[in-house]
Amino acid sequence: MRHSPGPGRLLPAAKKLRFAAGGCEDPARVGHHGRVPGIYDEPEFYAAACAYRDVPVEVDALLRWSEKHRDTAAGALESVLELAAGPAEHARNLARRGLAATALDLSPAMCAWARDTAARDGVGLTVVQADMRDFSIAGSFGLAITMLNSLCHLFTLDDMIQHLAAVARHVVPGGLYIAELAHPADFFAAERRTSSEWSSQTAGGTVSVRWGGPKDQIDAITQITREHVSVTYRKDGGAVRTVTDVVPNRFWTATELAAAIRLAGGFTIAASYGDFDADSPPDAPEAWRLILVLRRD
Repeated sequence: MRHSPGPGRLLPAAKKLRFAAGGCEDPARVGHHGRVPGIYDEPEFYAAACAYRDVPVEVDALLRWSEKHRDTAAGALESVLELAAGPAEHARNLARRGLAATALDLSPAMCAWARDTAARDGVGLTVVQADMRDFSIAGSFGLAITMLNSLCHLFTLDDMIQHLAAVARHVVPGGLYIAELAHPADFFAAERRTSSEWSSQTAGGTVSVRWGGPKDQIDAITQITREHVSVTYRKDGGAVRTVTDVVPNRFWTATELAAAIRLAGGFTIAASYGDFDADSPPDAPEAWRLILVLRRD
């Protein structure tokens, strides 16, 4: 399943609108509220809510880091796997740049959207419906990616370890797994690096989003937040529709992630970044994400 992009804010000067996501609560008690279709069952609304992302710039960074941190034993980068891909914006952009791209997601609706959008745009994309915690697909990949804090829907240490082991089985030796997560400052600092409401223009209209907020408090024990989500899509033709949901997210600390990586085996941390366009470290004042670059042993 594609995970929430979470909140964002407008940074000064030439900076863009930034967004992040948070934790979850007891996995046995979380899920969509069931009164209306969840946001992950509404690919058009989800894609519109994420329209703020500068996907080409982010893909530039992924390729830049891949060139910098891949082991020479991995050979030339030819293939990429996007996990919890949802609409698969990054996989489609990488496919346009000549890579053999595969998108994996748990949601049938998201898989259909990604497949249909790629076909409409004339982009070669393989789409696989599977659980990112435990999957087996043909072939191996020089690069795997997880964007938009998608790891926040892995609620337990067992989930995280199982996921990392599954990814390691599909990445070539010397290849990379790059995962974008929420920045710890959104949970530990007095002032968040991101905000929870934004609006943006899309090709078909205007979308207004509220993703979590101050009332959606993180559980101090489980590190899980139930984030209340509202996406209103005002289309140019005059139609207006709102989709609401309650999205459970888990916040992972950097030390927890490092421990899970060691326990899972297969990867070592090659680098970490706090931004896509400046290669800032996570502890830089301007950092707004925690991006881990893992190299396959």
